[in-house]
Amino acid sequence: MVVGGEPHAGYALGGHAPADVYRPATIDELRSLVRACDEAGRAIVVFGGNTLQSLGNAPARYDAAIDTRALAAVVEYEPRDLTISVEAGMSVATFDRTLADSGQFVPLDVPRAANATIGGALATGWLGPRRATYGRARDYVIGTTIVLADGTLAKSGGMVVKNVTGYDLSKLYVGSLGTLGTLVRANFKTRPLPVARRIAIAALPERTRARAVANVASLDAEPAAAVIVNGFPDEIDGRDAAEGRMILLFEGSARAVDRATREVRSALGSAGVPETRLVDREVASTFAHVVDAYTASLGARSATFCSYGTTDDAARRRAAFARAAASSDLRIETIEDVRSGDVVCRVSTQTTAEFAERIVTFEASKREALPRTRVFAAPGAARAALEGWADVPSSLDTMRALKNRFDPNGTFSPGRFVGGI
Repeated sequence: MVVGGEPHAGYALGGHAPADVYRPATIDELRSLVRACDEAGRAIVVFGGNTLQSLGNAPARYDAAIDTRALAAVVEYEPRDLTISVEAGMSVATFDRTLADSGQFVPLDVPRAANATIGGALATGWLGPRRATYGRARDYVIGTTIVLADGTLAKSGGMVVKNVTGYDLSKLYVGSLGTLGTLVRANFKTRPLPVARRIAIAALPERTRARAVANVASLDAEPAAAVIVNGFPDEIDGRDAAEGRMILLFEGSARAVDRATREVRSALGSAGVPETRLVDREVASTFAHVVDAYTASLGARSATFCSYGTTDDAARRRAAFARAAASSDLRIETIEDVRSGDVVCRVSTQTTAEFAERIVTFEASKREALPRTRVFAAPGAARAALEGWADVPSSLDTMRALKNRFDPNGTFSPGRFVGGI
């Protein structure tokens, strides 16, 4: 289906809205649309739930959007083989429910799962807070089907967990931000769903943070996810403890989770933390609120960044964000991943006019102190002033060559990837 003849603000990127929005009902229809755009020299950006589009640069050219959400079927599911194949427009929440009905899961952990799509989660290379325990999303992909710029349907991998022959092109597409082709199907290996889950939340009084992190890191029963949150009261739990709070997720057998609870309470108590609150009945929604906060926006008066590094370096990077925010007179909120070392930072002002002026100063200060950062969320008006990716990798020439080989006319998302690819 084609929707044209009107501005499509919901599909705007970097201040540019496409002239047309296409919503194909079948993969064959999508192939025809892509081929026609390629032959006409029209640039395409593929859309799913529009939850992670801020993770890339604004497109250099943008004529048409392709909305894949009508392609949302389960293609094949073999619970006994721990494998599933789905179309890329399926929402992550639907995917999670489908697997949970058979006692299985894949740890994608994307924000706004009810809107986010499988294709979008893979295209952005989203890294969730449980990856230190379970691995990245790309580790679960065992096969893909994509539509190339000339309309060719290209398949890689299959429905078996071990593929040992040829190049694993499926991994190449994960994180490419739709610059190589349009993902239409993805095959995953799955995991058994944990029997028990529990969240522990502890406010961290002044001077307990470092000891709490060290004690949690030494636990025998490691949490599936562990973050320290400063701010984000409306997004997570309604509590804006100025000193921050630690949020830990435990998963496994009932006995293992009970043992982990005892250990973490003891570890935090010895660090000077007075109380650890437990959540048993709303674990899924509480954890989802934490993940949603990673990209939560305050409209045109906020921007969110992520700095990657090691756990040993996380405190320094969080402090660098704080200094840059202070020098720019911006409010700062942070999420520090205790297990992976990621530091997420949201900066904001009370008014849009203040933000537009101060974000430029913040970006300059942040870029010098923290070169390995990526934009998670930002208003379109500020996008031109922000570098959407971390520092340019040494493999950039190889990446450009791959782009030229897969998409010689630059049809898919031109300029959105690192280095302006």
